[in-house]
Amino acid sequence: AATSSDEEDDSDSSTKPIRSEKKKNPASLFQTGGDPPKEKKSKKKVPPKGAESEEETPETVQKNSNKKGKAKKSKKKEERPPSPVIEVDNLEEFVLQPAPQGVTVKCRVTRDKRGMDRGLYPTYYLHLDNDKKVFLLAGRKRKKSKTSNYLISIDPTDLSRGGENFIGKLRSNLMGTRFTVFDNGANPDRANADWSNVRQELSAVVYETNVLGFKGPRKMTVIIPGMNADCERVPIRPRNDNDGLLMRWQNRNMDNVIELHNKAPVWNDETQSYVLNFHGRVTHASVKNFQIVHSSDPDYIVMQFGRVADDAFTMDYNYPLCAVQAFAIALSSFDGKLACE
Repeated sequence: AATSSDEEDDSDSSTKPIRSEKKKNPASLFQTGGDPPKEKKSKKKVPPKGAESEEETPETVQKNSNKKGKAKKSKKKEERPPSPVIEVDNLEEFVLQPAPQGVTVKCRVTRDKRGMDRGLYPTYYLHLDNDKKVFLLAGRKRKKSKTSNYLISIDPTDLSRGGENFIGKLRSNLMGTRFTVFDNGANPDRANADWSNVRQELSAVVYETNVLGFKGPRKMTVIIPGMNADCERVPIRPRNDNDGLLMRWQNRNMDNVIELHNKAPVWNDETQSYVLNFHGRVTHASVKNFQIVHSSDPDYIVMQFGRVADDAFTMDYNYPLCAVQAFAIALSSFDGKLACE
């Protein structure tokens, strides 16, 4: 999940099992109150059929892959257990609703660099990691933007800002160290009378800068809206730039806001590298590999992301994240942050 002292990529598989000991209900970590949305009260979230429960995750504790992260091809299927079938009836609804509690939604991200300027502006696709390989989301960086700006769409071919398939975007600051994830609502300048059409901030990601250029694990902070008593996301609709998730976090105004961090990898003397246990879901070493946890329960993995081939990655997320939040957080790790490498 991080770099070793002498080269950019290192090993990231496990040395010891990390097992959640169901001491407390993880949902309580994310509840912040907030008023439940009135109009949606009748809609109860039903867990996707056949989604894999946390209890069923096989405890495959792998020895470290070597430093370059080359996995043995013959073992690949064994090392990366796929997710059972998850039914996606309404794609737009599915990608915005939190993962059901007790279920890990397992996905795969592929990076497509083919074609004109795809080297600089690849398209990223998110699919469920199961036999059906159900398409969920696509993302691509906008070309004429001062800062990194990724559009996220529920259509693999339509990545336009104005299209009806536009579902969210990821925007960075000038340094490329702070990112904000929005849904497809309107800019506050175009708010209607009751403000209900204004875009929500779904999450923010802060990368700690390595000013001296040390090669080592990245440090990430992820800020997300809290959940209400009905386990639904508390809407955060900033009226201006000073009211967003990043400013709230910076000013320690944490009402209805949850702070998460990437899990610190452990140094392994045997392989001379930093390692994390991905339970067989990650087979290649990469500085981009990470796991996101709440400081009160570091055994509950809110999200994990890691490389399995040159242009393929696994992305697994749990409650309270939705697919758009997790995919956008993953996209932020692809961005060329010079200050963080």
